[in-house]
Amino acid sequence: MTLSLSSHFTYRRLLRFTLPTMVMMVFMSLYSIVDGVFVSNFVGKTALAAVNLIFPVCMALCTLGFMVGTGGSAVVARTLGEGKDELAQKYFSLLIYLTLAVGLVLGGLGVLFTPQIARALGAEGQLLADTIRYGRILFAGQAAFMLQSAFQCFFVAAEKPGLSLKVNLAAGLTNMVLDAVFIAGFQWGLAGAAAATVLGMLVGSVIPLLYFARKNDSLLRLRRPGRFYGRIVAQTCLNGSSEMVSNLSTALVNILYNFQFMKLVGEDGVAAYGVIMYVNFVFVGTFLGFALGSAPLVSYHYGAENRAELHNLFSMSLRLMAGAGVLLALVAEGAAVLLVSIFTSYDPALYALTLRGFRLYSLAFLCMGLNLWGSSFFTALNNGLISAAIAFLRVLVFQVAAVLLLPLALDLDGVWLAVAAAEVPALVVTAAFLAANRKKYGY
Repeated sequence: MTLSLSSHFTYRRLLRFTLPTMVMMVFMSLYSIVDGVFVSNFVGKTALAAVNLIFPVCMALCTLGFMVGTGGSAVVARTLGEGKDELAQKYFSLLIYLTLAVGLVLGGLGVLFTPQIARALGAEGQLLADTIRYGRILFAGQAAFMLQSAFQCFFVAAEKPGLSLKVNLAAGLTNMVLDAVFIAGFQWGLAGAAAATVLGMLVGSVIPLLYFARKNDSLLRLRRPGRFYGRIVAQTCLNGSSEMVSNLSTALVNILYNFQFMKLVGEDGVAAYGVIMYVNFVFVGTFLGFALGSAPLVSYHYGAENRAELHNLFSMSLRLMAGAGVLLALVAEGAAVLLVSIFTSYDPALYALTLRGFRLYSLAFLCMGLNLWGSSFFTALNNGLISAAIAFLRVLVFQVAAVLLLPLALDLDGVWLAVAAAEVPALVVTAAFLAANRKKYGY
């Protein structure tokens, strides 16, 4: 049975509809994971630290593409729900062209200022040279990175989550194969890792461009927008601001973490934190994939004023995210030894440091999924202010406070526990917003 945005959803149907997006998000996380495994084992921990220093900056710039995807897909899905199909396609086209233009500009600036960025992050000596080498190539692919992030959301709004999965599988496989060829085979080191990542991003952005530019059987197609819809761009930015704030804040907090680790344990701390982030991407990808996959359903039924189905989606999603948080936290604790050894088995000291850090960090998964979904839920309802407030408080207030204050009492353990500690007050905030707005939206 083919599922559409207008379908009535049971647990089975909801999981079936969102599964491609969840798998896609997990698979996309393998970009960084595969880079980390090859760089750590074939190039060394200094090179791994270089990747971990500069990658959050690229992710910070990529948040603009993610903002357009999440905020824009909510606008487009709502417009489709209102029966204005042609207008929805014009909005979609404008937002994609805008993402491409901004990505090219930001990528160019990144390439130009990579040395200054690397020095500002605290890199010196060989670490500085490695950071510049990796960062410049990564910045060159910034536009592709942003487009790929935007398209993964629009594919769901176009009722093609399965196609999105296939595209991102192709992109991920390209990255993995080329990592093996460039790093292990040709021994190109960090340059090979960066080149493999960028080529994977190109696959993930060019294929969707070609698909939507031609006649297709989805709800969306690229066309001439006709004019600049400033109000829609502003609404997209507002709707997606929470996801942008969340991802941008996460990138900034990662930079702050790196500063703390450089101060407390040096280069090994940065490398250990990088490994934990690689593994973390898989777990977060599951939460985020469900949130992104279910958001267009919420937007559609909100636009169609179908409150009964909106309530149904809300209730099921709340239970699924609560259960997933407990399950993934248990999986992370149980698989900690295996996951950490993949990256650090060659260095006993780095292995021990990373294993303790991961076990403490994994407690964050208990609440993280509910907070990510709650923010995305309000984005889907076109309430960017509440969504942004949840994201802002969760990361820029609670996480920053935790990473600065907890080490004063718990030393290095305080840094590892900072995210878990921040997720608890964030969950209180999310629950308060959900309770306060239930009657307004009818969920």
